[in-house]
Amino acid sequence: MRIPTADLGALTPATRDRYVDLLRVASLATVVLGHWLMAAVTPDGIGNLLTHVPALQLLTWALQVMPVFFFVGGFSHALSYRSLLRRNPGADSVYADFLRARLHRLLRPTLVFVLVWGLLALAIQLLGADGGLTGAALRLVTQPLWFIGIYLAMVACTPPLLRLHDRYGWGAFAALAGAALAVDVLRFAAGVPYVEFLNFAFVWLAVHQLGFLRADGRLAGLRTAAALALTGLAAAAALVTWGPYPLSMVGMPGEQVSNMAPPTLALLCHGLWLVGAVELLRGPGSRLVVRAGVWRTVVVANTCAMTAFLWHLTAMLGVYAAVLAAGLPLPAPATAAWWAQVPPRIAAAIALTALLVAAFRRFERPPAAPSARLGTGEGGAPTAALGVVLALLGVLGLSMTGLGGLLDGRTAQLIVLPVTAPATVAMTLTGWLLVRHAGHLSHHLRRPAAPHHAP
Repeated sequence: MRIPTADLGALTPATRDRYVDLLRVASLATVVLGHWLMAAVTPDGIGNLLTHVPALQLLTWALQVMPVFFFVGGFSHALSYRSLLRRNPGADSVYADFLRARLHRLLRPTLVFVLVWGLLALAIQLLGADGGLTGAALRLVTQPLWFIGIYLAMVACTPPLLRLHDRYGWGAFAALAGAALAVDVLRFAAGVPYVEFLNFAFVWLAVHQLGFLRADGRLAGLRTAAALALTGLAAAAALVTWGPYPLSMVGMPGEQVSNMAPPTLALLCHGLWLVGAVELLRGPGSRLVVRAGVWRTVVVANTCAMTAFLWHLTAMLGVYAAVLAAGLPLPAPATAAWWAQVPPRIAAAIALTALLVAAFRRFERPPAAPSARLGTGEGGAPTAALGVVLALLGVLGLSMTGLGGLLDGRTAQLIVLPVTAPATVAMTLTGWLLVRHAGHLSHHLRRPAAPHHAP
């Protein structure tokens, strides 16, 4: 049922931080637009515009806004978990309930995306049509799933890290930032192998921890926001200028060091700069989102943001496939003809994404009665935790393997673990089922068997 714009504003609680909802939508929209712009597709493969125009790498200091999304996630997770604790004080099932509530809108549309693309990839490979540009597309389409994996880790770590935050405040953030610094010292100065992968946790969880600080009002005030922005920007600039860090804040093909994979201290400083910047804009942003039309757009976008993120590369690839099928030329990247095609290409990608969202957004909808499941199972925390770990490894592994090589057992290295695409899909599905039924499963396993009566 369509809610009138005037009623939508009236139904929104006065305590809701609408600016956070705006940041969530705006950050994902910026990431999507960045992916569409950076894709340099030719008949021979898929490259990156930033390798053709290195000067544009400086734009990633404004357009690499994934830290903002993780920061907003920390804010929302803190409020959600505390709300559950207030409603179910002392309940053993709170952790499992929290994971179910947060992961439903994350994993369900992800699994649908993986299954649809998995069937398509299987058909392509059975037909022997997985070479060239098609093969590159099968590898590319799952790459953004790394974001889902990191977000899963943030959800799983929220309860213990929130307890540390409640006790130490800024100290908990400082500990994570210090750990990220130590990892980079061990990596670049001491040459310790594999240690860099620890920063997938330390860097992103430190940004997530800033969201806890915002939830407690500790980032309020222009002085605090300005200090974060200036400190982060100055530190990132110094690290890139005099340290071993590249200019780009997104991964670049063939580079020996990436600020993204694994994350570096420079990326954490970049996150500080962005968090400070969006906090400086809190006043005008909050006034903007009070407008009825703007708020309606934000609300509608938030109901399908994850679906749009999952399918936006599919839309982009569909546009390029249509261009090739129509026999139209694909100009060399960064040429005048290439730039002239950008506006219609993005307009077509927006239209195709809207169609895909219309088809798949129902899988992102929350359960009809989410509160009915709360507290229905006793315990379940270990089962839920195992489920998150499996889903996390599965999604991260799939982002690395892609969907090519389904039939030939092609592997990718997930840190030290070799994985295949079918194995990662199985891990993700198993993890989701464990989280979804954690409380019920634990209750069933602990329930004593009914007494046996002799006939």
